[in-house]
Amino acid sequence: MQVLTAEEVSGAALGTAVTIGAYDGVHLGHRRLLAILRTRADALGVPAAVVTFDRHPATVLRPDSAPKLLTDGPQKLELLASCGIDLVVVVRFDAERAEESAEDFVDEVLRGALGVKAIVVGEDFHFGHDRTGDVALLRRLGAAMGFDVTGVALTAAEDADRNGDDRPVAVSSTRIRSLIAAGDVAAASRLLARPHEVRGEVVHGDGRGGSLLGMPTANVAVPDAVAVPALGIYAGWCRRADGGLHPAAVSVGLRPTFTRPGGERSDVPPAPLVEAHLIDFTGDLYGEQVGVAFVERLRDERRFERVEDLVEQMWADVDAARRALADV
Repeated sequence: MQVLTAEEVSGAALGTAVTIGAYDGVHLGHRRLLAILRTRADALGVPAAVVTFDRHPATVLRPDSAPKLLTDGPQKLELLASCGIDLVVVVRFDAERAEESAEDFVDEVLRGALGVKAIVVGEDFHFGHDRTGDVALLRRLGAAMGFDVTGVALTAAEDADRNGDDRPVAVSSTRIRSLIAAGDVAAASRLLARPHEVRGEVVHGDGRGGSLLGMPTANVAVPDAVAVPALGIYAGWCRRADGGLHPAAVSVGLRPTFTRPGGERSDVPPAPLVEAHLIDFTGDLYGEQVGVAFVERLRDERRFERVEDLVEQMWADVDAARRALADV
């Protein structure tokens, strides 16, 4: 799969079949749409291209309420490649781009840079300044510029929640973020078609894991922009830089046993720490980039009065994680 910026694209003569969007998560709904794009591209004999952005548009449009990301940039590209996409065009999204009209975006990027022959988007797709662009506008422009447009109905998971009228809730990045924030990583995995994974460098912690607790953990520095599950203990997998996959008991927490109640107050809540104990693993992970995939929530985080009680519970968590992962 080729990855280019909008300025680097020079394949207009070839033509493309294109979809456009943030594609955060590359979830079941995205995958269905990408499969339709792949089929349309093959029928036309042109590359299948995804036009996406270098950051989530909400970070520019409404930075105070921008959503946490389900995938960072490299993850998103890996997942798009796994869906059979030929070309990803990464468009810089800034204040100037946010003011661009839908018509200018189509003329500049889709027709001018990509020579678009077909567009495949969700039926609720909106783009351009003030979200004035939609499927209807694309069809009008397509009639004049020579491309066709397919609007794809939203995908609903078979076991999704139901609305008041018993219609299943559509698969969406928003819904998945909500599940992850609630700690329901199993349900999020079903909508993602994979476990939710966060990535970061293994950094030095406070040193308690091995010396005091007898259970070394990899402290993963997850970027603030990435969605982390609710506080709690999870069964999951730790993916090392060499591709090795290790079962793990994972804590997302604030270390309440070692946090003094009534300590310093702050208007900014402390960020949760992601700590993974790799089961039956010995070795040094410091400085390594790893991924932590969340499979099942085991319990809430809680405070223990005695360190001995915490240690006993941690080993019970390891056993529970081992059982949860045995058939995965």
